[in-house]
Amino acid sequence: MPRVRKGATRHQAKKRVLKAVKGYHGSRGRLYRQAKEAVVRAAVNARIDRKRRKRDFRGLWIIRLSAACRQRGIKYSEFINGCKKANIGLNRKMLSEIAIADPEGFDAIVEAAGLQGIADSS
Repeated sequence: MPRVRKGATRHQAKKRVLKAVKGYHGSRGRLYRQAKEAVVRAAVNARIDRKRRKRDFRGLWIIRLSAACRQRGIKYSEFINGCKKANIGLNRKMLSEIAIADPEGFDAIVEAAGLQGIADSS
């Protein structure tokens, strides 16, 4: 069987990798072997950060809700517990958006969660 040289295929593969590392610093953006490793690591980190982004946003919504609850004299944990007991099916993202955009609506949700008496007595 004759020996096969990759030729154009290998050149295209290298070109694809070097195009992906455009803008990288030093040899990671110029040399093929380091560039290939950089591409793999970048893909791994991109996947990790896609998962982390969801975590970060949930934390942001919780911080916003906690601040809105504190303004009304209740704790975040009491508010979430009251929402669950009152079968309020809004997630933290929606609750935080309501707290920012429509404070009167958020007051109504707090009242529906059965926490208005707690806020008034404080």
